[in-house]
Amino acid sequence: VFSFVPPAIPFVMILRVAADEAVPVWQIPASIAWGYACVVGMVWMAARIFRVGVLMQGKPPSPLELIRWLRYA
Repeated sequence: VFSFVPPAIPFVMILRVAADEAVPVWQIPASIAWGYACVVGMVWMAARIFRVGVLMQGKPPSPLELIRWLRYA
């Protein structure tokens, strides 16, 4: 399960491949693809928030404002 949690993917998959139990072949490319998709998604969201956030002056955003920025940007 942890081999599909984005921050743990590289560490857990290396441990699983090095362990005695065989890892199903489909799980290795699936975890790589899932990790890549998560990174791309986070960069996309950060870019949208940053684009709108640069226009804000001195006021820290609330969580609801961040969600609103993701919708409108």
